[in-house]
Amino acid sequence: MKFFIDTADLDEIREAQSWGILSGVTTNPSLYARTGGKLADFEPHMVKICQIVGPDVPVSAESTAETTEGMIAEGERLASLAPNIVVKLPICEASLPATHKLVSEGIKVNMTLVFSAPQALLAARAGARYISPFVGRYDDIADDGLDQLDTIVTAVKNYSYGYWDEEGGPEIITASVRSPHHVTEAALMGADIATVPFAALKKCVHHPLTDRGLEGFAKDWAKVTGKE
Repeated sequence: MKFFIDTADLDEIREAQSWGILSGVTTNPSLYARTGGKLADFEPHMVKICQIVGPDVPVSAESTAETTEGMIAEGERLASLAPNIVVKLPICEASLPATHKLVSEGIKVNMTLVFSAPQALLAARAGARYISPFVGRYDDIADDGLDQLDTIVTAVKNYSYGYWDEEGGPEIITASVRSPHHVTEAALMGADIATVPFAALKKCVHHPLTDRGLEGFAKDWAKVTGKE
């Protein structure tokens, strides 16, 4: 499984990049707003992210347009910022033709806010390079987001779509990840990617037994060195 980081915070991206585990970055308007950024700084901010991770690491930058024409125009502009920009579009009637047009121009699209298998299949057929089903938001309404993800992974992987076959796509990005459990289950069911907030990514590193073991090692070594 690949790990993307779901943030627009430059410091978080730098730290995750230093771990050597980062395969991509996803952002959205809400994540950018949390950085305190202004509209005029949005595109330069996306460029900074691309520079941090390097030209081979995909960075999803989301269009906020509401029409097909607007999505195409914004998508083309965002894609021109850096070679690794992926245009992020929400699944809707306007975004499907926009995706089809952008893909015809060689621009990669990450279709987001996916909550059902039919939505994912339509996104794949339109040419989306990445499809982002949400897990945690299902949990928020007392439904099982992992069951929905399993259905989407199975449905999409049943078929070949032609657009990105040579690159192994379309790839399923498990989004709205809240815990290591979400990551584990997504990996077991064959999702290609987990895009994880930095706080949840750090939780994936830790385990109570690991922490207890490290504490024990430190105490025992202190006895050896006489530094108790």
